[in-house]
Amino acid sequence: MNNQAVLSILAVLTCFSFSTKTSLAERPNVIVIMTDDQGVGDFGFAGNHLVDTPNLEALYQGGTHLETFYVSPVCSPTRACLMTGRYNYRTRCIDTYLGRSMMDPSEITMAEVLGGAGYRTGIFGKWHLGDNYPLRAVDQGFEESLIHKGGGLAQPSEPRENGRRYTDPILFHNGKQIQTKGYCTDVYFDAAIDFVKKAHGANDNFFVYIPTNAPHGPFHDVPQQLYEYYKQKNFATIMARQLKAGAQQAENDKLARIFAMVTNVDQNIGRLVQTLKDLNQLDNTIVIYLNDNGPNSARYVNQHRGMKSNVLEGGIRSPLVVHWPARLKAGGVSSQVGAHIDLLPTIADACGVKLERGHHVDGISLLPALTGKKVKPVKRTLVIQSHRGNQPTLYHNFMIRQGEFKLVHPSGFGKEAFAGAPKFELYNVVADPGERENLIDRYPRIAERLQQRYVAWFEDVSSTRKDNYAPPRIVLGSEYDPIGILTRQDWRDGTWAANGNGYWLVNVESAGAYDVSIVYNASKRDESVRLEFGKAVLEVDSAAGADQVVFQGVQLVPGPQKVQATLVDGEQSRGPYQIIVSRAK
Repeated sequence: MNNQAVLSILAVLTCFSFSTKTSLAERPNVIVIMTDDQGVGDFGFAGNHLVDTPNLEALYQGGTHLETFYVSPVCSPTRACLMTGRYNYRTRCIDTYLGRSMMDPSEITMAEVLGGAGYRTGIFGKWHLGDNYPLRAVDQGFEESLIHKGGGLAQPSEPRENGRRYTDPILFHNGKQIQTKGYCTDVYFDAAIDFVKKAHGANDNFFVYIPTNAPHGPFHDVPQQLYEYYKQKNFATIMARQLKAGAQQAENDKLARIFAMVTNVDQNIGRLVQTLKDLNQLDNTIVIYLNDNGPNSARYVNQHRGMKSNVLEGGIRSPLVVHWPARLKAGGVSSQVGAHIDLLPTIADACGVKLERGHHVDGISLLPALTGKKVKPVKRTLVIQSHRGNQPTLYHNFMIRQGEFKLVHPSGFGKEAFAGAPKFELYNVVADPGERENLIDRYPRIAERLQQRYVAWFEDVSSTRKDNYAPPRIVLGSEYDPIGILTRQDWRDGTWAANGNGYWLVNVESAGAYDVSIVYNASKRDESVRLEFGKAVLEVDSAAGADQVVFQGVQLVPGPQKVQATLVDGEQSRGPYQIIVSRAK
């Protein structure tokens, strides 16, 4: 365990207490598995007979599930909600890139909650809440961390030498870059299984978080044997009828690749469950499975409609399967409406960890519903909202649900704002799960009430802290992260286009001489490279074919600063791939 992880756990010990009613031997272990961009209908238990998920089917049949469970329509917001039990708008994490997928380091995570109660904590896969100190998983309560950076492999956050690989990927183990062997999902589960075995061998309780980046695109590198298997299937029954033959063939291939990744996850879950059986730990281990958002293509989503990024049900519904033989009956089902913000209080409740009164969470414990102690569901109001941009916009791409009614303004995720007045839609999602009949004119009072509740919620979450939506700053020059790597994942006011540019908001922790490496794709022409670091402005020439320059011994002063690099060729300019900042030798 690194020093920062120790400090993180010690810091939260005063915020949590372990119930004396539950002994070390009695409390459960916890495993949370969350796939990326897998839809609510991509399972055999959901009625989809075109995808093979036998191990998840076994967990589903042997555990308890919620009939209705909500997540955010895109990934980082769901991860912030899951980790903190709070709406992501409270955490500064409001988007998936350009510096807005970073979560404020003062947030208390599930790993800190359980780590503070003596659990060994490990993450294996996708963090996507910050790549630099103090935002990394190892800074936020995870003593063991094997992850990729940013939102996924094959994105600008990865080391350039990874070459967009899912197979044999370059990953980061406790903050250190390493070369791995095997398909990425297999690598995550191998490490998780090893972590479970070591914790069991030391007689320690464990919390394992396995957020895979599969089946997120791109889809060029998938398990080959499973891909060959799915290529033989005809997916026309779950594709839009209006697709032309060529488009249908392309979509067929895409689904074969996606389902290959889905089944590969399922096979790894089978290996993990077998390990728990071998260790005699399956009965008293809570295994939780969910998705982070809707599917990454228009495909089967049960009775619903919509996909990833939508606030229609197909974009924000996920299965919630909870397998815990020691406490939960096989085949159990609850009508309690749940959401991602409920997992932290539910797990804390199940593990006997009590949160202090001053620690505010938005979620509720689902344990009574899962165990069947309360037959009547808790009445509640849930809000889901996500869209692009630097801060939330009132009414933009949101839904609010209370009881059977849902008020929604599906204005689209991809824009920062919408034009004109909002066009609300009202649905009874119990009677009309496909959201086909808009009841806005029939029940105007219900719509008005839900609108007022949404506005109150928006004002509440927007006033959580001072400068509520200011992006967190990356800390450079820290002893806990001596080599700071700035990527396009976190630059501000930029794009991921090849000729795009942006800047980073950083905080230099300690003054001194630093080497600043500018990494970029080689050009066939000579360019000049300009570095702006706070008040310092430096420039050097880059010859055709070069892909990196180093500004050595740059004297940096402490405090908040802006960093930007620009490559100029005549009237054309572009930004770098990455900037690497380290202490001068």
